[in-house]
Amino acid sequence: MVPDSVYVLKFGKDHRNNRVVVKYSHTWTGRVKINEIAVRLHKQKHPRIFKHEADMVKYLNKHLNKKEKAAD
Repeated sequence: MVPDSVYVLKFGKDHRNNRVVVKYSHTWTGRVKINEIAVRLHKQKHPRIFKHEADMVKYLNKHLNKKEKAAD
């Protein structure tokens, strides 16, 4: 079995340490299999961990909606 690979994506206009960490592996056919997605926003101590991309997108939309309502 091949060990997990990690991809880190840093984002944000300020240095807030926002990042998405994707742990993935390859199947025996060569396809990429995502094992875990961790999202850390605004220097959170414990990242949010997701198994599927859809769960992550739902969380981020909810988080964005809260920020937009607070700005109004």
